[in-house]
Amino acid sequence: MSGHSKWASIKHKKAANDSKKGKIWSKIAKEITIAVKEGGSPDPAQNARLRMVIVKAKGTNMPNDNIDRAIKRGAGGGDGATIEEISYEGYAPGGVAIIVDVATDNKNRTAAEIRSIFSKNGGNLAENGSVSWQFKKKAIVMIPSAGNTEENLMDIVLDAGAEDIEQDGEVFTITGPMESLSSIVDALKEKGIEPESAEIVRVADNNMTIAEAEAKKVMKILSLFEDHDDVSAVATNLEITDNLIEE
Repeated sequence: MSGHSKWASIKHKKAANDSKKGKIWSKIAKEITIAVKEGGSPDPAQNARLRMVIVKAKGTNMPNDNIDRAIKRGAGGGDGATIEEISYEGYAPGGVAIIVDVATDNKNRTAAEIRSIFSKNGGNLAENGSVSWQFKKKAIVMIPSAGNTEENLMDIVLDAGAEDIEQDGEVFTITGPMESLSSIVDALKEKGIEPESAEIVRVADNNMTIAEAEAKKVMKILSLFEDHDDVSAVATNLEITDNLIEE
């Protein structure tokens, strides 16, 4: 899981950057709106997906007013176009697999922009299913490392379904089956530990190690996707080394 853990940490640090918060909150608002519509309820207690997105929102200090507006929009009480969720699969330089999940109100525009990012940076879009088979959806929960130890956290979350814990700087990343997300979060909260983020993400079965020059090109593509307004998540099977992070 090491490659994914580092990528999760990179994104977590970006989310903590004040200059990025407006864009991140906009993306999370879309996720909240979709969660309300798909979950069939604006009540987090009755909608597991909404509950987890709200945890993610609070982890970025998203204001309650923003959260409430997004919930209202999802329940049909706000203005705005219909938002669709779409996944795009493709390959980056070196044959690295990438999946881009988007939430958009204009799928034709978004498709063209995603295709352009791939093609202008040495990659290409692929057919649906040609990349996704290499990934599984996992529960990823991030906890501040301050005041916590790996042994203590494992004692708390092991029975809740957690499979792995890794520390990277200021955070612990807890990984488990997709179905264990709620139980892991609940187990932590019972012990007074508030997750900084909790979400379902795609994790590669096996990570690829490629030449550093090619890997830098892949990191550029990943960053371009992450910065796109309509992109809600990016997954890759690139093995992200410490050298790449420093670059």
